[in-house]
Amino acid sequence: MSNLRIFSGKIPINGKRLLLRVDLNVPIANSEIKDDVRIKTILPFLGELIKKKAKVVIISHLGRPKGKVVPGLSLRPIVEYLKKNLSEKVYFYNEEINEKTVKLTNKLNPGEVLILENIRFFKEEENNDEIFAKQLARLGDVFINEAFSCSHRKQASVHKITKFIESYGGPQLCKEIKSIDLIKKNKKKPVTCIIGGSKISTKINIISSLIENSDNLIIVGAMANNFLHFNGIKIGMSLMEKNVENIIKKINLIAKENNCKIFIPKDYYVSENTDGMPVYRSQHEVKDREMILDLGKNSIKSIGEIIDKSNTVFWNGPAGFFENKNFQEGTLSLASNIAKNTKSKSLISIVGGGDTIAALKNQGFENSFTHLSTAGGALLESLEGKELPAIKALRI
Repeated sequence: MSNLRIFSGKIPINGKRLLLRVDLNVPIANSEIKDDVRIKTILPFLGELIKKKAKVVIISHLGRPKGKVVPGLSLRPIVEYLKKNLSEKVYFYNEEINEKTVKLTNKLNPGEVLILENIRFFKEEENNDEIFAKQLARLGDVFINEAFSCSHRKQASVHKITKFIESYGGPQLCKEIKSIDLIKKNKKKPVTCIIGGSKISTKINIISSLIENSDNLIIVGAMANNFLHFNGIKIGMSLMEKNVENIIKKINLIAKENNCKIFIPKDYYVSENTDGMPVYRSQHEVKDREMILDLGKNSIKSIGEIIDKSNTVFWNGPAGFFENKNFQEGTLSLASNIAKNTKSKSLISIVGGGDTIAALKNQGFENSFTHLSTAGGALLESLEGKELPAIKALRI
């Protein structure tokens, strides 16, 4: 953090054009926003910039249109949302980025907001095109990157743009970096990491890195099925990845070398289909036609005891098939336990990943953790020890 250019209140922005790259990649169906967590995250900082009379120009993306105009991926619904939630004037620009756009940004009154159409409608964005980045830079006097979740990508609006404009990392981006340091550098031991998801092969590097920084590694969700099967425990028709025996051997070896204890579930709630009702099974009792879909009561209790003894917890990935409310108990119990310890004994808790946040939606846990990260791949790559290209571009 020491050599990162960080935006502060001391930087004069009154009347200046402030180019703000944010991540407004939210689920939208039939022009209706289904989850506004990412939008709510930027509102306080956006409100601060408006109050300080900056001319704010917002760049964001939505989905993966691959350089083509896809009407269903327009930012228009988000523009309407911001119009309702900001007291100042909000404008939308959905044309080519050229001299006309530059003139429009100059005509903005202090405190007004201009939102550009989905930046990924331009193929030059994902190509990290230098000419396009230079065009974007002409739309502002100061650039702030508040899109940590995109910062693992070399794309024009987060990477090349910094060559042509005075650039800084915003407060949310800096908070993400600090939260990673709480796990890797400035950690309070014991450290417990809880990892879910389905594919172990895609997370081998992150798991290996976490083991080196953790006292406990708890494997939950469909990923745990691979470990159970490896240990000779019947998992019926449960989701499992093929040909991962060597990966699990490697993980077990790294854990042994680093004195990190690995915990896998010892009882479960199962069903014969994902729409079914939960049936309790202890270890070795899962029948051939059943699928493991959630943590059992004893596993929940054991994980809770590990969390109670921890001073730092990182959690990524739901504990069960949360899409069916009958299999949410494991995930909600984890959230409740982590939240309780964060409040009662200053547990450092970093919770991240799109599926995890989706599972916690509307459960009242949004402000219950030290840091709730909306980043996905960028968070995991940082924890692997990789320096993200867009972060490196902000270094002095």
